[in-house]
Amino acid sequence: IRFAEVVVVVFDSMIPFEKQDLQIVDLIAREGRAPVIAFNKWDLVEDRQERLADLHERTARLLPQIRGVRAVPVSGETGYGLDRLMEEIVATHKVWNRRVATARLNKWLDAVAQHHPPPAVSGRRIKLKYITQAKTRPPGFVLSCSRPDALPASYLRYLTNALREDFDLPGVPVRLMLRSPDNPFAGKAKRRR
Repeated sequence: IRFAEVVVVVFDSMIPFEKQDLQIVDLIAREGRAPVIAFNKWDLVEDRQERLADLHERTARLLPQIRGVRAVPVSGETGYGLDRLMEEIVATHKVWNRRVATARLNKWLDAVAQHHPPPAVSGRRIKLKYITQAKTRPPGFVLSCSRPDALPASYLRYLTNALREDFDLPGVPVRLMLRSPDNPFAGKAKRRR
């Protein structure tokens, strides 16, 4: 997992989402890799449409940390779905490598902050200054704000989910680091008149 770019996790479509499966997908996300789920033994499934809808719903509910992860039904015995699996791997890899322009990010930040402003902590409003993409593989963003240590985790999740939604980053881990802007006057003595 540490040396991979895209990791295919094979679930048994008869008994998916066992605890160990979910822990492996979580490890993949924490390592910053892009997971793709393959539901194997699809040739044994009877009501395929209903089963696929159920699997997609459970994937979204049980794996919220990588919202939008691609899941493909496959059959190792018949070869069903392997072409589609390869297409999803390539598409996920493109998302994992995606770069967003800083100007677009800052327009987005203004709109998001107006729609849902950051909360006031201890009576002082947190100001969101600017955002830039620091890296790809996985997409990592740096948000400059006043008092980054006071920004609640729930607001950080809101920003991460909005980034994922608005810039089409489904199924890959999105990193959002906070930092406080440099104070140009720090360390300088006040001038006396």
